[in-house]
Amino acid sequence: MRVYVIGNVAVDETISVSSLPEAGASLLGREESRDLGGKGANQAVVCGRCGVGTTLVTAVGDDFRAGMIQSQLAEEPVEGRLVQLAGTSSDFSIVFTTPDGENAIVTTTEAAETLTLEDALEGLSGAQSGDVAILQGNLSEPVTRGVLQAARDKGLVTAFNPSPLRPYFAQIWPVVDLAFLNQGEAASLTGTEGREAANILLAAGVRQVVLTSGGDGALLAGETGTVVVPASPADVIDTTGAGDTFMAVAIASAALRGVQLDERALRHASAASAITVSRRGTRSAFPTRDELADILSA
Repeated sequence: MRVYVIGNVAVDETISVSSLPEAGASLLGREESRDLGGKGANQAVVCGRCGVGTTLVTAVGDDFRAGMIQSQLAEEPVEGRLVQLAGTSSDFSIVFTTPDGENAIVTTTEAAETLTLEDALEGLSGAQSGDVAILQGNLSEPVTRGVLQAARDKGLVTAFNPSPLRPYFAQIWPVVDLAFLNQGEAASLTGTEGREAANILLAAGVRQVVLTSGGDGALLAGETGTVVVPASPADVIDTTGAGDTFMAVAIASAALRGVQLDERALRHASAASAITVSRRGTRSAFPTRDELADILSA
């Protein structure tokens, strides 16, 4: 079994501030880190560190950030299939973090949105039935729709994280097996929260739905019922990448055991996310391979 993550990669520049910016405000800040990021890369790195064979299909520009992305990705147990786009800037994020661990993120998506369906499908050329295709909301509508449908046609399990939100998401649920979203995203997409939101997504065609609620834990809903898993205790410093960690570890846990998402997968994901939020940064905050091996053996 192999995981194919089709999504964005970015350079994350994290700036520590006393409070999140408001309109018209000028703030003093301190650069905390410059690291590999982007939801697609985040999920691929964590899946790879879990010991699952992982391929990241993504687009970069022809600028200095592309070299940084390539060199940092080479340090991870991930096969990177990077499509280089001439005359395009690689995507980057400015991450503002506060002392209480909250964050605000501004991300460019020019490279991600320029990735073509042809290039994305070429990255899936070696996928086989039973593999997993993971997507997020950073790609264009034709690519997202096309990849999900192609993955379903090839017999892959499709996992989707609808972030950032896009208007067309309501039409793609019939080709999504696993949906991971937070309560805010669920409310925006369904008009409600909790079990009711999960039930709406299940009725729309999703096989299993995971709703995350930060410190309030997570909910897993599917045809066999609903399970609620509490959040693991954590000293919250920076929540950047916590949702990506949760999704990747949950999928990896189930895949390594050859089962559907279950309570144990969510407990593993919760424990891993607790490590991520206890550290500043993006890739540098993710659990190490040894830490993940300990978590997944529990």
